[in-house]
This record gives sequence, C-alpha cells and structure tokens, in this order.
Amino acid sequence: MRVVPVPFDPALRAVLDALPRDDGPAPSLAGIPAMRAATAFFPTPSAAEVIGERAIEAVEHTVPGPAGAPEVALTVLRPRGLSAPVPGLYNMHGGGMISGNRHQDLPRLADLVEALGVVAVSVEYRLAPEHPDPAPVEDCYAGLCWFAEHAAELGVDPDRVLVMGGSAGGGLAAGLALLSRDRNGPRLAGQLLLCPMLDDTNTTVSSHQFDGSGTWQRAINVVAWQALLGEQAGDLDAELSPYAAPARARDLSGLPPAFIEAGSAELFRDEDVAYASRIWAAGGQAELHIWQGAFHGFDVFAPDHEVTRAALASRLSWLRRVLDL
Repeated sequence: MRVVPVPFDPALRAVLDALPRDDGPAPSLAGIPAMRAATAFFPTPSAAEVIGERAIEAVEHTVPGPAGAPEVALTVLRPRGLSAPVPGLYNMHGGGMISGNRHQDLPRLADLVEALGVVAVSVEYRLAPEHPDPAPVEDCYAGLCWFAEHAAELGVDPDRVLVMGGSAGGGLAAGLALLSRDRNGPRLAGQLLLCPMLDDTNTTVSSHQFDGSGTWQRAINVVAWQALLGEQAGDLDAELSPYAAPARARDLSGLPPAFIEAGSAELFRDEDVAYASRIWAAGGQAELHIWQGAFHGFDVFAPDHEVTRAALASRLSWLRRVLDL
C-alpha cells in the first residue's frame, strides 16, 4: 500500500527527534528479550517515589490467577483517610503485550487518584511470547474479579468501576469489557482506551503510514501480534479471540461507555476510529478524540505540550461524567 504519512506536530516532531534511535536489527520474535533488556536501562519509579508527599497510600496484593495459572500481583493506590466508597480504576499497562510492568503507569494513576479521589489498581499480567493468548487477558480478568469482589474492603463503590489502559493496555481493557459482558462478570461503568492496540490484521491506512517512523512502528506491531497470537496473527480467515484482538469482535453491543483517543500521526488511529464507529453502530456510547499531529504515547513523551494538556483535560472531564463525580 502506497501512503503518505500524516505529519507530526512540529513541537512533537522535535521530541521524537530527540529520542534515542534504535539502529539495531529488524524486530523479530527472537529479538524480544534484547528489546526488554534495552528498556531496562530506563528504570520504572517505585510507588513510594511516585507518591512522594501526596496523600496517597500504596498497597501490594497477590491474588488468585486463572485456574491452573500463577497468582496475579496488583498495586493499589488509595487516597489516605478514605471514608466513603469511591470509584475504582482498573489499569493495564502498555508494551505491546511483550514488555512492561504494572509500575510503569503508576505516575498516571497517582495523578488520577489525587485529582479525582478514586482508588486505582495496576495489574501485572504474563507477557507473550512466553505466555501467549489467552494468558494476558485471563490474568487481567482474574485480577478484575478479585477487585470487584473486594471492593468494599478497598473503599470502592462496585457500581463505579471502570477498566483502562494505554496501547496494549487499552486493547486489554477493551478485551476485558467484552469478556466481562460475555461471562456476566463484574459490571463496568466505563472503559478508558488510550491509543488502544485492537487489530491484529494491520490492514488500515494508518498501519501502513507509520512503517519506520513514530514511537511504535508497523514492524514491531506485527511482531507483537505474532508473539501473542502465533502464526494466525493477521490471518483474515482465522477465528481469533475477540478478547485478545477486540477489532475481531462481531458484536459490540451491551458494552460500557468508552473513551477512545489516539494521535492523528500514529498507526492505531484508524482501528481506534473504526472501533468507536462500531460501538455507535451497535447503539452504544463512545467518546472519540484524535489529536492533531500527535504520535503514539505523546502524553508520556511530551507531558508539557499543549495537546497533552488538552488530552488530560478531556480524560478528566469524561471520567467525572461517567463516574458521576
């Protein structure tokens, strides 16, 4: 497919140009351990470092995993002195299903706990290719069920729990919303999907536009889906799980309200727009934001940019509305 990429916002382009360049070999399944090792040079802050002097407490829990699988670790952030039940945010981290950990999103979650007075949970799930589908989404579902069952002791209103995540975490959040609907699991108040990774087929225009540019590029995206789904990844005729690749879901009715955002200059743009459109077509609620000139994960890499400030304000507005805050 011959395409012309959407240009990056000039200030965001400068941020991209300042990031370290990866001049190593082309992405491959065999190269995933080396990729993880490279990211280890950028240590993730601990919960104590993230919280600092803020009136937030962090508690670690280890809870039952899926049947026959290891336990699941959760980090819970709560406002200190919590007296009445508050909404709960259940978060999945990004990393293409092949890297990352539950601590990397603690800065985002601590900000939400402080701004909204909610309880936030970040879940550790097993990574592909060592643990392909359904391990990641089933780990997340096991943690969600525990969270819902223990809502009262955590100070959470069980009727105001939503799932959230960015990139792969956004895909997992969408998968959890489908899985919880189909299993009659925890009732969710919403799904906050930040540049979610939804479609294994890589057939959209935007999936071709960012083949060699941006923070998350086509080549690594193809490898990540192969790690999760195996040889059938991208096969349009394959019967693949919609809980792993939510764009595969035939029925998007009966889902909780969704907030979906992406940059106009990233490869997930078109699949995210399509997902919102299909929710509307099924009679559901979705709020869609496509940020002009923004690349994948712009808010993490450019926290002081005007588009990041606009995106954060939009997320907070939606959360207040859907959680009745």
